[in-house]
Amino acid sequence: MFYHLLYPLHETISAFNLFRYITFRSAYAVVTALVISIWLGPWIIAKLKKHQISQTIRKEGPKTHYSKEGTPTMGGLIVLASILIPTLLWADLTNRYIQLILMVTAGMGAIGFIDDYFKVVRKQSKGLVAKKKLAGQLILGLLLGIALVAWPPSPEFSTTHTDVPLFKNLALNLGIFFIPFVLLVVAATSNAVNLTDGLDGLAIGLSGIAFVAFAGVAYVSGRTDFSRYLGITYLPGVGELTIYCAATLGAALGFLWFNSHPAEVFMGDTGSLALGGALGALAVLTKKEFMLLILGGVFAAEALSVILQVGYFRMSGGKRLFRMAPIHHHFELLGWPESKVVVRFWIMGAICALLTLSTLKIR
Repeated sequence: MFYHLLYPLHETISAFNLFRYITFRSAYAVVTALVISIWLGPWIIAKLKKHQISQTIRKEGPKTHYSKEGTPTMGGLIVLASILIPTLLWADLTNRYIQLILMVTAGMGAIGFIDDYFKVVRKQSKGLVAKKKLAGQLILGLLLGIALVAWPPSPEFSTTHTDVPLFKNLALNLGIFFIPFVLLVVAATSNAVNLTDGLDGLAIGLSGIAFVAFAGVAYVSGRTDFSRYLGITYLPGVGELTIYCAATLGAALGFLWFNSHPAEVFMGDTGSLALGGALGALAVLTKKEFMLLILGGVFAAEALSVILQVGYFRMSGGKRLFRMAPIHHHFELLGWPESKVVVRFWIMGAICALLTLSTLKIR
């Protein structure tokens, strides 16, 4: 909104030329998101407490989590507001990349909100039944895939090819599998972040790290000079996603103010599904789907630990591969304090982000 209102004034007042620059608008998107989070957070938390919208702790979980019983959940509303409002204020809203990422974020947030509503408000322990929730995620991925095929965000955006990390000028031809591939990436990433959201500050901190890396990827992919130098696909207009990523970083930092140990609020599926879906959509929009496996290494490990645990349990007749899954609970049961698990996972997430950015140069 600011971009559309103020940038046209640069012809008469040169100072407004600043609004042309993605770096300027990204910096203020971070600040705006942080301010909204910290300002809006206490009000939303108070409302959640008033209406007794609180977390129910599973009795089979770690005993140290019993004290979390009654902590407000659905705090993802803080995250969504802190992402969407700054993006609407600072981004170019005519940009197709921005329109698509906002659609996915809001859509996944709505699916998560419905799930939280059934679990917490309607007291249906399973929330939105898993099959219905997955169906919603797949439908949203399908809408994204169809939109990209029918209305590509730029002429250079290919719906058949995607970049392969570590290889210059090498792309994988997806052909007719592009839309199913989009469904897989968006749904898998959304669920992986959702599974990771089990300790105070864990998922939101890792998400903030991942979005910082994607801000760099989007920025260099949207510039002819940087993309040509690095040998990656040039996508005019995709640099605008840097502003979205910056807003998400600010939202993550602001929410962490309340979600750090001991958490005052949990984000619930409202936040975790939205963040995960957005990460998957960013990978698709920047043509970096395979890079997401490196960047989201911790998220992937969390999801894989659940798959392995369930598979081994069934194959072995009731034995467990880990003490508990997702794997962050395994380390808790080994005796690691919750805060130590979280910080060490953040460190691993930062290492994954650095490795991801290094692949842009190592080709």
